[in-house]
Amino acid sequence: MEKQLHYRQLIPVMLCFFAMGFVDLVGIASNYVKEDLGLSDAEANIFPSLVFFWFLIFSVPTGILMNRIGRRKTVLLSLIVTFASLFIPIFDDGYAVMLLSFSLLGIGNALMQTSLNPLLSNIITGNQLASALTFGQFIKAIASFLAPYIAMWGAMETVPTFGLGWRVLFPIYMLIAVLAILLLGSTRIEEERPDKASGFVACFSLLKKPFILLSFIGIMCHVGIDVGTNTTAPKILMERLEMTLAEAGFATSLYFIFRTIGCFLGAFILRKVSAKSFFALSVVMMLAAMGGLFLFHSKEIIYLCIALIGFGNSNVFSIVFSQALLALPDKKNEVSGLMIMGLFGGTVFPLAMGLASDAIGQNGAIAVMTLGVIYLLTYTFKIQQQ
Repeated sequence: MEKQLHYRQLIPVMLCFFAMGFVDLVGIASNYVKEDLGLSDAEANIFPSLVFFWFLIFSVPTGILMNRIGRRKTVLLSLIVTFASLFIPIFDDGYAVMLLSFSLLGIGNALMQTSLNPLLSNIITGNQLASALTFGQFIKAIASFLAPYIAMWGAMETVPTFGLGWRVLFPIYMLIAVLAILLLGSTRIEEERPDKASGFVACFSLLKKPFILLSFIGIMCHVGIDVGTNTTAPKILMERLEMTLAEAGFATSLYFIFRTIGCFLGAFILRKVSAKSFFALSVVMMLAAMGGLFLFHSKEIIYLCIALIGFGNSNVFSIVFSQALLALPDKKNEVSGLMIMGLFGGTVFPLAMGLASDAIGQNGAIAVMTLGVIYLLTYTFKIQQQ
């Protein structure tokens, strides 16, 4: 009976991890909105930037909120906000409407990213927690790479979408969010007494420590490369090979497929190989891929480069995050809040990439991402040396 109850708790939580992956639809969605509204790259890249801006604002307050209402209720709140973000675009796809939708998507995801992992620790503890978190990321990635396929399917003229077209993606994911709300809402999860919440001052004061600052920037670079590739990969194919958006959308799914594979394999590789060696290999793979995107116009090589970025970037967050925690084991709450704030890199990079690509084409966007990869290469030398 105890084991059955355990799975009764685990399934709703894993469905929430799937809902966490909804945030990655912003990459393919911003490309369709750009095409529908005739936007420039800089204007279109505001959408992914806006989504990740809210991590800067809401990560620490979410920790405070969890102490007041509990982790499960905070996750439920994040799902309700996510539901609202997916409901709005069903009726309109105007620029202001999509800005509101993606803002709510970012707020909901900031709440979810901060509260869902701690909630899982109330169900699975000890040595099994790491593998459960990895599996959660695997589930999350499924939603990420399905989004471009659903959008492409909806964009087909032969598919009845009641006038929604590619936006059929929103009601489909909205229904899954509703299911997650119902399942988690009806599930009892016993939570331990909350830790003392960190404040903004406590978090930002840690930036005075050199390694924490380096790690914070490392998280920003990781997320910037992630969101940047998600958004830019289809544009590279469209610019160089004159593909339609429906054809080029596969590049986004390819990235997430290899990021998923990387997450899955990384859990096993890191048991045998040091974090520093695996991190170095991952960054070298991304650097080689960026060079390939600069030099080659072959579809096959571009796909190979996108796959290398996906695999290489898949474990950067976990390694940087764990290194930061190891650096200050007595300040885990503050370090965690600060590292989640680093997801703000998903705002900075797309904005810079949009301006660069408007100026000199997609090579400009690739150059911005390459700077992030070069930074991560320098960070490699600081791992386990702080």
